[in-house]
Amino acid sequence: MGKLAGKVAVVTGASRGIGKGTALTLAGEGMTVYVTGRTLHPGASPLPGSLEETVAECAAKGAHNGGKAIPFALDLQDDDAIAALFKAVRAEQGRLDCLVNNAMAIPPEMTQRVGFWEKPLSNWQIFDTGVRAAYIAAWHAARIMVPQQSGLIVAMSGYVGRTYTYDTLFGTTKSATDRMARDMAVELQPHGVASVSLWQGFTFTERAIENLSSVPGMAAQLNSMAGSSPEFPGRVIAALLKDPGLMAKSGGSWINAELAAEYGVTDIDGRMIPSLREQRGTPVFGPIGSQ
Repeated sequence: MGKLAGKVAVVTGASRGIGKGTALTLAGEGMTVYVTGRTLHPGASPLPGSLEETVAECAAKGAHNGGKAIPFALDLQDDDAIAALFKAVRAEQGRLDCLVNNAMAIPPEMTQRVGFWEKPLSNWQIFDTGVRAAYIAAWHAARIMVPQQSGLIVAMSGYVGRTYTYDTLFGTTKSATDRMARDMAVELQPHGVASVSLWQGFTFTERAIENLSSVPGMAAQLNSMAGSSPEFPGRVIAALLKDPGLMAKSGGSWINAELAAEYGVTDIDGRMIPSLREQRGTPVFGPIGSQ
């Protein structure tokens, strides 16, 4: 059994993409992973992927050490549903070791090359799901983690926190994500709970692969040649969870590729993913202990 066997995680947006990749990695490390998303059954979304498929793949990944996934159908704009998720985690597991706030609404207009005034105001759901719902999930998670004096809250962000990518709301959401993760770290520090924001570069998710063929200039703008698999962020998160010095990183916005180099983590194909710090920007926030 590995260091993470028997530990518990919640990963939002795990029907597909980075959320699914993270769940697969953590289940493969022996963790019990609650996976959330709106697509419960295969074929219920235009994009491939569903919670049922994620659960089945997690069972295969964790077959050797008890790792598994538990599905929880969830609309992140439903506060009561978020509360019910964490109530179930507390009742069924009695602990929570990691929350990965990954999910964010991606309306079709987000990648359109037009001004923000030409997009519908309903696109504000990017912020509602990417920041407001993440705050609510972290609020519930902290109420489990603080009494146990341990835990890690991860916010998935990216270079978009510094460099224009796609549109105004996307950048605003990720900049707020970084700040929220840092300030949570300040308040959680006395309780032994860490909060970090992780900057992921281009990822070959189902939606990204589709966009590469339909959005002009996307490959060059995001440097897709340096892209990683959806499992790569989960490998970095697993390394963080195993790090006895985790609290020293709390409050920072960290480039996944740089953490991977520090921990000796590669992508699933053995590649070292390059940092795009020089091309796309430097994180604003370091760990709270350094500021």
